Amino acid sequence: MQTERSRTLVDPSTSPSGGFPIRYLLVFWIMVLSAIAFLDRTNISVAGMQIGHDFGIDNTHLGWVFSAFLVGYAAFQIPAGVLARRFGPRRVLALGLVWWGIFTALTALTPPHPRGALLGLILIRVALGAGEAVMYPCANQFVERWFPIHERGKANGIIFGGVGLGSATAPPLLTAIILHHGWHASFWFCAALGVLAGCVWYWAARNAPENHPWVGAAELDAIVRGRGDLRAAVGGTEAAAGMRPAMPVPWRKIFLNRGILAVTGSYFTYGYVSWIFFSWFYIYLTEVRGLSLRSSAVLSMFPFIAMSLGSLLGGVASDWLARHVSQRAGRCFLPAFALFLTALLLAVGSRVDQALSASLVLACGAGALYLSQSSFWSVTADFAGTFAGVVSGAMNMGCQIGGALTATLTPLIAAHFGWQASFSTATALAILGAAAWLLVDPAARLETADAYEFPSS
Repeated sequence: MQTERSRTLVDPSTSPSGGFPIRYLLVFWIMVLSAIAFLDRTNISVAGMQIGHDFGIDNTHLGWVFSAFLVGYAAFQIPAGVLARRFGPRRVLALGLVWWGIFTALTALTPPHPRGALLGLILIRVALGAGEAVMYPCANQFVERWFPIHERGKANGIIFGGVGLGSATAPPLLTAIILHHGWHASFWFCAALGVLAGCVWYWAARNAPENHPWVGAAELDAIVRGRGDLRAAVGGTEAAAGMRPAMPVPWRKIFLNRGILAVTGSYFTYGYVSWIFFSWFYIYLTEVRGLSLRSSAVLSMFPFIAMSLGSLLGGVASDWLARHVSQRAGRCFLPAFALFLTALLLAVGSRVDQALSASLVLACGAGALYLSQSSFWSVTADFAGTFAGVVSGAMNMGCQIGGALTATLTPLIAAHFGWQASFSTATALAILGAAAWLLVDPAARLETADAYEFPSS
């Protein structure tokens, strides 16, 4: 018997949102969650100098603390993807926000004893990273169910716009809190904000549009017909309701696929470059460029503003090129060009003498890097289908390993060879990341040999 929900595919009802697509309301809230995630993970770099002073931790050991987050984050990417597929992004992401709120608060409670402080901070940051690991596998699982294929670049561009938003907000906001109330207060603020946002997400979100009471018939029909499983949807009400038969994860196909290995390798280089900005740029401006805390807080916003703009522009451009030129142009050539441009701007910016000019050029490098962001996640969602969270988690693990390496290696390379050498290392990796995209087939699919083509209009 046909269910009431499946009949809404043809009922002429409208959404209570007044015509604005519910999927975009939810994806904008995921952008807010993404911003909070990066506020939580970059707060320690803003407070790093005060924490190092209070606990007697130098930059090299502070790099261990930065890397600890990424160790936990990388290690739990694949489990996070499995959880997102098993329990759905609504529940897993809400619980994740509560988890990382708790461990953000525990950072403020670390006892100020030099011997135990370093180990305590490392363990807390590992646990925080494990909790935050659910963020983007859940987001990609959400995008795979809620967005037609030809809108996924834009959806991911919106989500990852939160990365720059959170990271740009962190320096001035947290610096103001630290200057007036101490560094402990900045962590309490981030913890409370995350828990509140998680509650809103759990109330508003659903795992699939078929289960959401606010989604009207026209929007639901557009989603189901455009998300790449139309044949299954036509064949039965189970698939039309957004449900898939229980299938084991095809691990072998995932880890031996040339395209996924290439995307993961490229995302490794992406992570290495991006975490120079997340973990060291604020300190770089203060210690290397000789700027005050307030000036560093202002100039360190530039890369993250550029990241937000680059992410949004890259998402729209990826969809437009894929639809009007070719899938390869939108999903592969765009990120390859973006990473190559990033390499060029890093090489130039690190050699500019004037602090303001250097900050602007390096910020443009960060923005160029984020032109490629949505392509990584759109390709994995398109390729993996119902396994989007698992595959994107595996890819993101590569990114976070790259980030963990840069958090540790950047100060070591700078100490022995200078900061230009640190940026030159990132430049070389960005070029390799660009080349890796030439090995990717954007039409490949994990579950079927048939490629899904973009609609002509």
